[in-house]
Amino acid sequence: MHTASFAGVRDAARQIAGKAVRTPLIESPALNALTGGRILLKAENLQRAGAFKFRGAWNRISRLTDEEKARGVVAYSSGNHAQAVAAAAQILGIEAIIVMPADSPKVKVEGVIGFGGEVRMYDRYTESREAIGEEIAASKGSVLVRPFDDPFVIEGQGTIGLEIMEQADGLIDQLACGASGGGLIAGINLAMDALSPDSPVIAVEPQHYNDMQLSITANERLTHAPAPGTICDALMTDRPGELTFPINRRVDRVETVSDAEVAAAVAYAFKVLKQVVEPGGAVSLAAVLAGKIETRDRTTAVILSGGNVDPALFAAIIEDRFTPIS
Repeated sequence: MHTASFAGVRDAARQIAGKAVRTPLIESPALNALTGGRILLKAENLQRAGAFKFRGAWNRISRLTDEEKARGVVAYSSGNHAQAVAAAAQILGIEAIIVMPADSPKVKVEGVIGFGGEVRMYDRYTESREAIGEEIAASKGSVLVRPFDDPFVIEGQGTIGLEIMEQADGLIDQLACGASGGGLIAGINLAMDALSPDSPVIAVEPQHYNDMQLSITANERLTHAPAPGTICDALMTDRPGELTFPINRRVDRVETVSDAEVAAAVAYAFKVLKQVVEPGGAVSLAAVLAGKIETRDRTTAVILSGGNVDPALFAAIIEDRFTPIS
């Protein structure tokens, strides 16, 4: 059985070359002045399909055999992995069925359909997306492409860490990254552990969806308490992944941010950085802006993980009409 490794991250970099975008590492004098340090923003909002997820999806799907491709792929996701799988499948000319929650942002559902994917809706509060995905895959003989608990997906996401270290000439004091199921930060941890082992990786979660924080503290996979909802739709998993959690024990610590802090980061990204970033993609920037990560006299890499934001929500945030749920 294949196990995620740094060697696999390097191999993934070769596999995704020419398909995934080598996204820029952005530096803003205004943000540096505000934080008293050097902030390097990895703009995965500019990635193919609008989020980092394309890296892992392509690294997984492009390795399927011809026989597997003929049977198509199935995925479950609130939106970014969904679009990434649909985009990868479209490039390869294979069928993709995507299981998405009924409350997914319209822009993400339309994105999947635009890439030629077939959407199957479910109720995230009463139904299991895993069970639905596995049932569809079994009935059609399709390959289930999991959003984070897949070694090739983890390694694909890890290419972000590899690129950051190359683009910054290895001069990173710390790195901040959003966490949900943990695929992105697990891949980055593999890269950072190999290339900059003394640089702490700080995970960031929505305030009420702090399952990684609870799990790291307890040293076992735990779920969070019943939550009131969040604008960070991409980060609403109920517990860390089975494969990702052991890797992510390496994180230095986990910070949480409120929806108000995330909205402020989305607005700042647009007004100052000139970047469109979705709420779930802005949590690490939110932690920096809220002063939850000490940045003075340090070089901090910050992941902007996606830009697929609902237009109405985005307008409300940047026009200062957004009212947080809690």
